[in-house]
Amino acid sequence: MAEEKLNRGLKNRHLQMIALGTAVGTGLFYGSTSTIAMAGPAVALSYLIDGIIIFLIVRMLGEMSVEEPVSGSFSHYAAKYWGRFAGFLVGWNYWFVYVVMSMAELTAVSIYLAYWFPDLPQWIGTLVCLVIITAINLITVSAYGEIEFWLALIKISAIIFMIVLGSYLIFTDGRAFPENFSNLWVNGGFFPNGVEGMIMAMVPVLFSFGGIELIGITAGEAENPDKTIPRAINQVIYRILIFYVGTMVVLMTLWPWNEVGTEASPFVQIFDNVGVKAAANILNFVVLTAAVSVYNSAIYSESRMLFGMAENSNAPKFLAKLSARKVPVNGILVSSGITLLAVFLNYFFPGEVFMYLLAIVTGAIVVTWTIIVITHLKFREHCKAAGIVPKFKALGFPFANYLCLAFLAGVIILMLTMDSMRAAAVSIPLWLGAIWLFYKYKS
Repeated sequence: MAEEKLNRGLKNRHLQMIALGTAVGTGLFYGSTSTIAMAGPAVALSYLIDGIIIFLIVRMLGEMSVEEPVSGSFSHYAAKYWGRFAGFLVGWNYWFVYVVMSMAELTAVSIYLAYWFPDLPQWIGTLVCLVIITAINLITVSAYGEIEFWLALIKISAIIFMIVLGSYLIFTDGRAFPENFSNLWVNGGFFPNGVEGMIMAMVPVLFSFGGIELIGITAGEAENPDKTIPRAINQVIYRILIFYVGTMVVLMTLWPWNEVGTEASPFVQIFDNVGVKAAANILNFVVLTAAVSVYNSAIYSESRMLFGMAENSNAPKFLAKLSARKVPVNGILVSSGITLLAVFLNYFFPGEVFMYLLAIVTGAIVVTWTIIVITHLKFREHCKAAGIVPKFKALGFPFANYLCLAFLAGVIILMLTMDSMRAAAVSIPLWLGAIWLFYKYKS
């Protein structure tokens, strides 16, 4: 069979919004309330520290992606520079993460639709979204990129609007600087729950950035990856830090930290304060868009990961089949078909599915990031031996690699101390063992 190639149909503007959109989602719109309760105003530091670590990891992935822009991304690199099992492990682990994340986001879609259509069975909303987004992804990669561009643009525009509106309220409240920012320190101080609270909040905050590594997978279909990948990676981190840290500072300046989100979503509170009566409807539209956006990117990443693994014989060969429009049709249909399980889960267990699925995802994301960091160390060893100078260098090598590994190990330790995360942390070695058995059976 002749080797088939994906079509490079993703433009720079697509990559910018894909990278930004996958890392800005429901975790910011709804998850921020719980992290603020853990850390108070210091949660801004939790986002800042986590954002820096994730940026270092994405730069490592970006260095490899620019040097070798393939759709299999970190699965391909792990297999080539570390070993076949490493590639097998990270590929199937990442695919699993996104399938489960797809189920969670589809469940979220049905929950948001229920706000407007309370009598609509939850499973129907899940099914309709699955069919529409799957169909879009089957057209062309440009169709996926265009839809994701506009979905992500809605999310980002909402956040910018919130920051601008919140800043207006802060500077027109009648108090002079710095008194207009006093909510950041008068209610128990900047660290009301101690430095420990800030550190503990870094665990759930970390998963708000999950998905940003998708930028590496887009390398196989990006126009001029030598230019577009570095630009996308370098620009997106500044925007994420502004959006996350900026949003947290604005929210906790407007209200005492222990009142943020107690009556409604923090975003609804801001809209209500300026008399926007449709605030709840606006927010529901934005978070619905956010969930559809993440699901859209999940279908894309699942299928491309399967395609890349099939090319490396880590997945069945039929998953490497491309349609006439150079779309990995079998990878899309298989991933979407398995995600159909979410429809049945929402039919039999409405209202219980979302948190179960979220708990499964957490530990697997840490596994993916850890393998990316170690693979980059192996990649640099190869470059040194071959006399290759990477065109887009990661920052702080090798110190940054060891810093990130220590950080991720610390996250696992913290997860073991948290009731809501302990099961996910304990399951990691069991999950890795299951993949190893699968690998041995395949071999």
